[in-house]
Amino acid sequence: MIEDILRLIGVSLVAGIGITGAYSFVVLGMGRSAQARRSGHSGPALAYAGMAMLFLLVFAAGVLLALKIMLTKA
Repeated sequence: MIEDILRLIGVSLVAGIGITGAYSFVVLGMGRSAQARRSGHSGPALAYAGMAMLFLLVFAAGVLLALKIMLTKA
């Protein structure tokens, strides 16, 4: 019983920090990409856009995994 509660708290913290962190990197990457593009630096703009897309995939995978777990638990 206590082990289950501690596991729930641990998983919730990891998921909350992980999903929030992934989305934060999406916002950071898109902002830096736009700024670099406006400054005429296409290389860094592409790198930041790639980083944003990678973390967008991580974010989406986390959300889909959470939905799958919630919908399959009885």
